Amino acid sequence: MSLPANTSPSAVTTTAPSAAIGWKVLTAMLIVLVLWASAFIAIRAVGDAISPGPLALGRQLVGAAVLVAIAVWRRPPLPGPRALALIAVYGVLWFAGYTLVLNIAERHLDAGTVAMLVNIAPLLVALAAGALLKEGFPRPLMVGIGIAFAGVVVIATGGVGAHSEPLGIVLGILAAALYASGVLVQKVALREADALSATWIGCVVGAVVLLPFLPQTVVELSGAPVPAVLAVVYLGVFPTAVAFLLWAYVLKRSPAGATASATLAVPAIVVLLSWLLLGELPTVLGMIGGVLCLAGVAWSRRRPRQA
Repeated sequence: MSLPANTSPSAVTTTAPSAAIGWKVLTAMLIVLVLWASAFIAIRAVGDAISPGPLALGRQLVGAAVLVAIAVWRRPPLPGPRALALIAVYGVLWFAGYTLVLNIAERHLDAGTVAMLVNIAPLLVALAAGALLKEGFPRPLMVGIGIAFAGVVVIATGGVGAHSEPLGIVLGILAAALYASGVLVQKVALREADALSATWIGCVVGAVVLLPFLPQTVVELSGAPVPAVLAVVYLGVFPTAVAFLLWAYVLKRSPAGATASATLAVPAIVVLLSWLLLGELPTVLGMIGGVLCLAGVAWSRRRPRQA
């Protein structure tokens, strides 16, 4: 079979692998969204049994153990000094700081509201990545962020929980700032580091930073009910080890702004999981907001047509 006159053999051989990589990135991102959304539910479910510090440390210790085991098996290349320093910073900001602040915030706000506040972060990432990482401000991304953020606002005004405290709102915004800073630093580090190396080292750094909570963690976990302990293990294995590893895979292959904008769908997933697992029925406004979040994410991933 002959090729069309305007088609080169190299174009044919590169299209299929490119499409396959695109589907892998999309699948990985969907898994990340579901796992991170489930973390909001798990954190809230064990809030009365385990305090924020021990919950953060237990989660990071389990995640670090899983990631180190994978690293020993795969043996990824170690990053250079500059990348290693950036990974350490991102480990402090995201694995330690964000996780701890998120746990505290969910003591003062319901899971849906915290998810809404945290998802201010993609807006910060997209704007900072456009200016600092020279990713620009493509129109589909900015329009998609606007649509999705409108959905987040709708969820906040009519979502799963009415309980809120000023301290919780401040903590939610602080968590968003730590999240955004972590993404930006990680994106720069991934230019020189392998995704697995960046993830396992960052998680280990986060666990080391949280070690002052170790005595309290031992006491609380030894007296906690079995479901609470299993929830800590779940948080460490799936929303931490699996999700962060897949996140690094996606972020290494996609612009930081577009990748972060996908997480704007998390509040919608949190509302759904709250309904299924915690018995919190979403309101009409909550469902409308969720649809807007998903529509905004879909729009932000559009690529302009080429002539």
